Amino acid sequence: MRVGSTLLRGLRQGSLAVLVGLVKAYRFFLSPWLGSACRFTPTCSAYALQALEQHGPAAGTYLAARRLARCHPWCDGGHDPVPAQPPRFFSFPSSERDLS
Repeated sequence: MRVGSTLLRGLRQGSLAVLVGLVKAYRFFLSPWLGSACRFTPTCSAYALQALEQHGPAAGTYLAARRLARCHPWCDGGHDPVPAQPPRFFSFPSSERDLS
């Protein structure tokens, strides 16, 4: 294993921990005061946690931001689970062999 990949893995895990911590802090401190107004199932914060855990910090943040942009009074809402596959532009080859 190369030092660069170890550093990137650590950076990814650290940023993931910070993002998950921010969502959990929102759920603990702000959500009780704001009340439950989410139009989707699962709630936007639960969706964000699932997206971050399933797809990592970059794709998870993108999916959560896209979901928040759709959560407004004119949206019907409904059941909207985290997709099984990350968005196409977040899909990277898993090894150098895939690049050829």
